[in-house]
Amino acid sequence: MTTLNPLLAAVAAPPIAEAQRWVEGRVFPADRPLIDLAQAVPGYAPPDALTAHLAERLRDPAMHRYTAILGLPALRAALAARFARYYGGAIGPANVAITAGCNQAFCLAMAALARPGDQVVLPLPYYFNHRMWLDATGIEALHPAFRPDAGGVPDVEEVARLITDRTRAIVLVTPNNPTGAIYPAETLRAFYDLAKRRGIALVLDETYIDFLPTDDRPHDLFEDPDWGSTVVHLYSFSKVFAITGHRVGALTAGPALMAQVEKAMDCVAICAPRIGQEAALFGLEQLGGWVQGNTAPMRERATVFRAALSQLEGWRLVSLGAFFAYLEHPFPERDAVTVARGLALEHNLLTLPGSMFGPGQDRFLRVAFANVGSDAAPIVADRLTAALASPRDAA
Repeated sequence: MTTLNPLLAAVAAPPIAEAQRWVEGRVFPADRPLIDLAQAVPGYAPPDALTAHLAERLRDPAMHRYTAILGLPALRAALAARFARYYGGAIGPANVAITAGCNQAFCLAMAALARPGDQVVLPLPYYFNHRMWLDATGIEALHPAFRPDAGGVPDVEEVARLITDRTRAIVLVTPNNPTGAIYPAETLRAFYDLAKRRGIALVLDETYIDFLPTDDRPHDLFEDPDWGSTVVHLYSFSKVFAITGHRVGALTAGPALMAQVEKAMDCVAICAPRIGQEAALFGLEQLGGWVQGNTAPMRERATVFRAALSQLEGWRLVSLGAFFAYLEHPFPERDAVTVARGLALEHNLLTLPGSMFGPGQDRFLRVAFANVGSDAAPIVADRLTAALASPRDAA
């Protein structure tokens, strides 16, 4: 038999696919349908204006050809201008690369920053695809402890103690996946100062930045004239424009790293899919009002779910924000997979076990509440309450 790459062979299977197999093939009654809180997808479709625009653009033969490696110049310029307005500071088109989703942006950043045997700080609980990629490429992940009593915000001093001469980057995700935690501006500044002082990168994944609870900018890191020597910023168009299947994200960085990203991008994809780039460009130029129209309902949904989940007997809401809530379950004798499978099989409620997001997470579940409407919150709460009383649950 052909010998497999042992690094990739040792990587965990895709977690969401595993969870979806728990309910695969089942037929759910109309009065008790499946509530899928596993994968983070918008609970609404893209606007008709966007789909009509793409249908028309497909008539152009250029739509079926490569773009420049780092993306459409107009899209890079539009995103740079948007970031410069939002964050402040000097951000230009040359600082932006368009990628096939934010996952690819992360992989390209790691390819540019680290080699096998190097280290990257990845706070617990981590976004599982980040850890999967580090494992597959032989990069050691350093895990600061999860701090549920601090709302899931990692400790800067602990991270400083973990850094060695092999450490190449600190990765932060805010709003966080899986916890939903939104890191304070002063925390992000402290991590930036630490990374700059130690000569490593701060990789800041802000996939869910469009779903913050307020309009305030989350940090001022780009106002440092030398931000490009430290910050590697990751972004996704998928959620804000409801185009997850088009696979379009972005990486923003200084020129030295961007030169390496271009090499890696040329090898893995040549360029991001053209039609996804066209969708993102139309969104930036034309859909500001539509995005704002989604903001209030999404914030209301977060408020409604916070109220519903925080009042549950036995369950503890650790953190909530943007798309996610992180719950401590009331079954100390059961691991998270057992609890999550029980919820799926007995209560038609699909969540992800915390153990998919790193060691020490067996007491937690991730709830992707943005997938459903606010009216689902009391139903979710009722099913979680029923699970507490059910002797068969998670058996």
